[in-house]
Amino acid sequence: MPATLSPGMQNITMSATSAMVARVAALRREGRKIISLNVGEPDFPTPAHIKAAGIKAIEDDFTHYTTGVGIYELREAIAEKLKKENHVCYTPEEILVLVGAKQALYLSLMAIAADGDEVIIPTPCYVSYPEIVKLTGAKPVFCDLKKDTYELDLQAIEEAVSPATKAIIICSPNNPTGTVYSEESLRALTDLAVKYDFFIISDEVYEKLIYGGARHFSPASASPEAKERVITINAFSKSYAMTGWRIGYAAAREDVIRAMNILQTHSTTCMNSISQKAAIAALQGPQEDVELMRREFERRRDYVLQRLRTIPGLSCPDIHGAFYVFFDMSAYVGSKWKDGVIENDVDFCSFLLEEAGVALMPGTPFYGANRVRISYATSMQNLRSALDIMEVSLKQLTRD
Repeated sequence: MPATLSPGMQNITMSATSAMVARVAALRREGRKIISLNVGEPDFPTPAHIKAAGIKAIEDDFTHYTTGVGIYELREAIAEKLKKENHVCYTPEEILVLVGAKQALYLSLMAIAADGDEVIIPTPCYVSYPEIVKLTGAKPVFCDLKKDTYELDLQAIEEAVSPATKAIIICSPNNPTGTVYSEESLRALTDLAVKYDFFIISDEVYEKLIYGGARHFSPASASPEAKERVITINAFSKSYAMTGWRIGYAAAREDVIRAMNILQTHSTTCMNSISQKAAIAALQGPQEDVELMRREFERRRDYVLQRLRTIPGLSCPDIHGAFYVFFDMSAYVGSKWKDGVIENDVDFCSFLLEEAGVALMPGTPFYGANRVRISYATSMQNLRSALDIMEVSLKQLTRD
């Protein structure tokens, strides 16, 4: 073959979440009725005042290139938000507007990591973290979260640190577990970052979706020394139901942002101008829709946990954030159905999708073997129907 792909692509896999979306779409084209509990996307509309700001931007012909870092008014609004809500002070020069949190993660790692570096990833983790690390040439180093609570295991993290450690990636509230890391554990993590001099890439996209007595804590606010080593990543997708607007941001010390902006100018040039105006409206406008959405997610969380805990063989810890339940299905390993044996979480999800028409995400792509992720970012009607079907379908499995 005269023209070949990059050797590095041999180690990169397709996003498992995107692959599941594609499979569900294919089944629906065949006429199958599928209830999707696999998608991590709010089922609420973008709030009206945010949509109006986007429409006004179009009507005002604000439809051309902006500066690569993002328009100043938006970076000012982000800085004000971070000061008020996250208790950390960044200047607009320390903020970069990007195409969602995933691009922010990618550019962050491209800016700081290289061949021979190591990046610690507590697992279970978001499916793209390891693949993005590999794209930089660095090596992902995995360490388990605490088994029963999915809280950070500081001892395991410290044991994973080596002279090659460049960063750790964390997500709180967490995808896929729904865990909200405690302030105590995050302060301890920043102490390790200062002690061993590595970056913390803090993915905070679910920060407004927190339930019960849990509280969000931004590691950059722990101390001036911590702030120097933290890259704070956020987006408008989850909190404001703006997934399709594709807008997020990173906040970090100025040299990191400058390096990320260089990469931005040679890739996407700049962010969508219309989405930037809408993002200003999201930050500065009324927040009632965010709270209404959060309350509804909390109601759904309570329902899903209650239902799952009544199904024999399924178990899951309490969750306090995001819109996911990450449950243990290991009791079903070895169960049989007409097309084979359930040997793991992938088989479990295949059975429910192909036989019952319920789409879930297996835990293996999240580095959580024999776990399954449910997204409750869908209607109560869908949740009731899906859990009813699951309960009946699992009763049909047999053992020798």
